[in-house]
Amino acid sequence: MTTTTVTKRAATGALTGLALGDALGFPTEFNDVPSILAKCGPWREMALPRPAIVTDDTQMTLALGKGLRTAMDRGLLGPKRMERPVREEFVDWYQSPENNRAPGRTCMVACDLLKTPDRPWQDASQVHSKGCGANMRVAPVGLVPGLSDEQRSGAAQLQSALTHGHPTALAASDLTAHAVRLLAEGAEPTGLVGLLRSYAYDNRTRYHERWLGDLWTRAQDPTPEHFIARGWDECLAVLDRLQQAVRTVSPETDPCLVVGEGWIAEEAMAAGLLCFLLFVDEPLTALRRGACTAGDSDSIACLAGAFAGAHLGADAWPAEWTDRIEYRGDLLALGALWDA
Repeated sequence: MTTTTVTKRAATGALTGLALGDALGFPTEFNDVPSILAKCGPWREMALPRPAIVTDDTQMTLALGKGLRTAMDRGLLGPKRMERPVREEFVDWYQSPENNRAPGRTCMVACDLLKTPDRPWQDASQVHSKGCGANMRVAPVGLVPGLSDEQRSGAAQLQSALTHGHPTALAASDLTAHAVRLLAEGAEPTGLVGLLRSYAYDNRTRYHERWLGDLWTRAQDPTPEHFIARGWDECLAVLDRLQQAVRTVSPETDPCLVVGEGWIAEEAMAAGLLCFLLFVDEPLTALRRGACTAGDSDSIACLAGAFAGAHLGADAWPAEWTDRIEYRGDLLALGALWDA
C-alpha cells in the first residue's frame, strides 16, 4: 500500500463514487438518451436524485465487501475462507426486503441455488451468463489492502463465479478489480488501457484452479485454458475498441454507441472506463456521462465512479452529494477500514 493510497483515501473515494454513480443512473436505466434529456435536462447538469437511492449494484458491492472483511478477519484470504462468508452475504442480500431494485436475473437464480448450504457453489454458478452483475460489484477486491496478485485475481474471479460463471464475466471482473487497484496506487490514467491489455495477455490462459475448482467442466470447453482464454479474448477485443474511442470519441457521444450498451460484462467495464477517461479531472461529469447513456446506465455510472474515486480519492465528491447517499454509513465504514 503506497502513501498516496492512504492520504487520498482511495477506498472511500471508490466506494462513494460507485454508489453516487449508481444513484444517478438508477432513474435513467432502460431509457434512451433523448428520453433521459427530456426527463433530466442537459446531461452535464444532471442532479443527484432526492432521495439518493441506489440499486442492487451498490447493495451487492457492500455484500461482497462485508464478506471479504469477515474472511480476512479470520486470516489469510484463500478460496475456502472467502467462499463461505461471501456466499452468505449474497444469500442475505437475495432474501432481504431491500432487494427490490430490479436485480439481475442471473444473480437471483444463482443466489436461490446458493441458499442450499451443502450445494457446491459451482453447481449454482450460471456458466452461460456474462451479465455485468459480477463486475459492477467487484471494486472491493481492488481496494482491500495486502493481497498478492494471485489472491486478487483469484478473489475477483471467484466472487464473479458464485453467480456469473461465464469466462468473460470472470475476466472482466478480474480486469475491473485490477484497474481499481492500479488507479488507487497512483497509475497514470493515460497509460491505463495499455496496462490492462498487458495484464489480459499475461493472464490469457491462466485458469485459477485453486479458486475456481472444476467450474470449467460445466461449459463445453476441451481444457480449462481454452475456457478462460475465451473470456480474456472478448475483453481484449473491447479494450481495442476502448483504446480507439479514448483517442477519437467526442465527449458528447453516448459511450454505448462506441463500446456497447453495458448489459454484458466486458461492455460495462469498457463503458465505465471510457466515461472516466474522457473526464479524468471532472469526476461528476464522468458520472453524469455514464448516467446519460442508452444502455445499463446505473452500472456504467457506478463503474465510472469507482474508477474516478480510486484515482482521485474521497475528496473527489462534494459533501452535498455524499451526505445524501443511501447506505452511507456502510460505505464509509468499509472505506475507512481499507484506507487505514
